Amino acid sequence: MKLSAFKYDLPEELLSKHPSDHRDESRLMVVHRDTGKIEHKIFKDVLDYFDEDDTMVFNNTKVFPARMYGKKEKTGARIEVFLLRELDGESRLWDVLVDPARKIRIGNKLYFGDNEEFVAEVIDNTTSRGRTLRFLYDGPYEEFREKLNKLGETPLPKYMEREPTTDDIDRYQTIYAKHEGAVAAPTAGLHFSRQLMKRFEIKGVNFAELTLHVGLGSFRMVEVEDLTKHKMDSEEVIITQEACDLVNKTKRNKKRICAVGTTTMRSIETSVSTDYFLKPFDGWTNKFVFPPYEFAVADSMITNFHMPESTLLMMTCAFGGYDLIMEAYKIAIKEKYNFYSYGDAMLII
Repeated sequence: MKLSAFKYDLPEELLSKHPSDHRDESRLMVVHRDTGKIEHKIFKDVLDYFDEDDTMVFNNTKVFPARMYGKKEKTGARIEVFLLRELDGESRLWDVLVDPARKIRIGNKLYFGDNEEFVAEVIDNTTSRGRTLRFLYDGPYEEFREKLNKLGETPLPKYMEREPTTDDIDRYQTIYAKHEGAVAAPTAGLHFSRQLMKRFEIKGVNFAELTLHVGLGSFRMVEVEDLTKHKMDSEEVIITQEACDLVNKTKRNKKRICAVGTTTMRSIETSVSTDYFLKPFDGWTNKFVFPPYEFAVADSMITNFHMPESTLLMMTCAFGGYDLIMEAYKIAIKEKYNFYSYGDAMLII
C-alpha cells in the first residue's frame, strides 16, 4: 500500500490536549471485524466484551522525564534536549534530540539546572537532528539518574502546546507501569483504572505483561510513498517466559487474546514461532506492520485514534481491515471523538 492511502483530514479541535476526568470514562468505539458493525460506548464498557480465561496483554514500560532545557556555553541560548536512549551508563552517554539543532556542534557544552552545575558535552552528530551527549558527572550512577530525572519533565507530545502539570506526571503513565525506559506513553493503556482492572480480575480475565520501551520511532513520520521502503527506528522489547506461557495457554484453549496498544501488538508480532505461538524475547525490534498482514496471536486490540499517515494508523488498518478502519475514522470525526495521546479509544474485535 501507499502512504497517500492513509491521509485523512483531522480537525485540530479533535486533538486532545488534556486527559479525561476519569481514566476509564473516555469514549470507546467498538469495531466488529466480522460484521462491520460499529458501536459507541464508554471505555469501562470494554469489560462486557471479555470472558473468564481471556487474556489482556499489556506493555508495562514506564515513561521517564525525558525533556530537559539547558543553556549553550558562551551564548546562553536556550536548548531543548530530548533524551532518547541511554547508550552507556558508566560513560554517561545518551542519544538525544536537540532543538534548535542548527545551533549545536560537536564539542559544544550545555549547562542544566538553576546553578548550571549539570554539564553535558556534544560528542557526536548521529543523525540530521540527533546528537550523542556525554554528561560530565563524577558521582555514583544512582545519583546521576536521580539528578537527570529531577531536571527532566514529563515528555508530553509537542502538539499539546503546553507545559506539563503535576496532573500529567500521573496521567501520562499507565497504572501498571513498571520498567522505566519509554519517552512516550503506550497510550491505549492510559484508559485502564485500578477499579476497572479489579473488575477484570473478578471476571477471571488474565493479565500478561511485556515491555517495549517506546521511542520516537513509533511516531516518526513516514517520508516515502512506497511503504516497503520505510525503516522503523529500533525499540527495546522484553517478553518473558511467564507471559508466553499465559498467552499460549489462552490460545490453545481458543479464548480471546487482546493486545492493549500498537506497541504490545508489535512486540507480540516480533517474536512468533513458526506454529504461531509466542516466544520469549529480549532484544530490539524495528518491525513495521502495514496492510496486508497476517496477525499470529492476538485476535483483538485496543488502541487510540492515530494521526494521518502514521505507522500506528497503518498497523490499525492492517488489523481491522483498511476499508473498515478508514470508515470508522470518518465516523469518529463526525461523532467528534478525541484523537491521539489523551484521546478516546477503539476496541477492534
